[in-house]
Amino acid sequence: MLSRLSFNTQKKLIIFLFVSVPLLLLLTFAYYPALELFRISFTSWDGLSPDRTWIGWDNYKEVFSNSSIFGVFKHNLAYFVVGIVQNILAIYFAVVLNSKLKGRNFFRLLLFLPYILNGVAVAYLFGYVFDTTNGSLNYLLGQLGFGALSETSWLGNGSFVNYTLASIGLWRFMGFNMVIYLAALQSIPSDLYEAASIDGANGWKQFVHITLPNIYKIIELNLFLTVTGALEVFDLPFVLTKGGPAGASETFVMKIIETAFQFNNYGLASAMSVVLLLFVVIVLSIQRFLLNRKGE
Repeated sequence: MLSRLSFNTQKKLIIFLFVSVPLLLLLTFAYYPALELFRISFTSWDGLSPDRTWIGWDNYKEVFSNSSIFGVFKHNLAYFVVGIVQNILAIYFAVVLNSKLKGRNFFRLLLFLPYILNGVAVAYLFGYVFDTTNGSLNYLLGQLGFGALSETSWLGNGSFVNYTLASIGLWRFMGFNMVIYLAALQSIPSDLYEAASIDGANGWKQFVHITLPNIYKIIELNLFLTVTGALEVFDLPFVLTKGGPAGASETFVMKIIETAFQFNNYGLASAMSVVLLLFVVIVLSIQRFLLNRKGE
């Protein structure tokens, strides 16, 4: 039957079939759940009862008026700050390992390896590193003569526990960002650097006037991933601190899961998820506006 159709018709039919399957999967597993999440956010539902009481905007009012819910966002700030440092280090190592450094492939592999490790395994690994009494970090600090620091409870002090957890993310994801920057650096024509050297530009001037402008879009991409990851942190605080001490390391995603599965308030949890989505979109839009304005 297909043989009777014209070539253009067959081509359009094949394209339609190839496009329709992923589109159907996208509608089924992405857009429909998102719409259902938005609908549930206007109801009071325990997740089990067939009855869903419509309560309008009450869940959203609860999210913004309850400081124990919306105030949790301040804990994510540490992950954003450390994420900026992570990108700076990634650019530095990418530039260094893009040069004719002996053994650079080994160092690239060494820095990238943490990224392929399982997140829960990494959390348990650093649980031993940051242990107050028997941790390797405090032992090392004690051997180096830092007596006061060697007794620090890195995961038990609410003032910097989030920075401690964020530093684990820096160790794990810095290599991934470095590889992205490295690929961008290798796409820059070497003729530009040769011409700059002939004109007398030193390494710093070449970096500012050649390297940065050519990887600007990649920096924007990595900052997008950094901001998204900072707002959606879950695994590290959940495994290492369970949100403690006294809720100091509880993230917004942890709060959503606690509201849904511990308190069986799926309506409020859905509203919190929608707020998180909107917050991510707003923050990324501001970031994109500022970066594009600076780029122009």
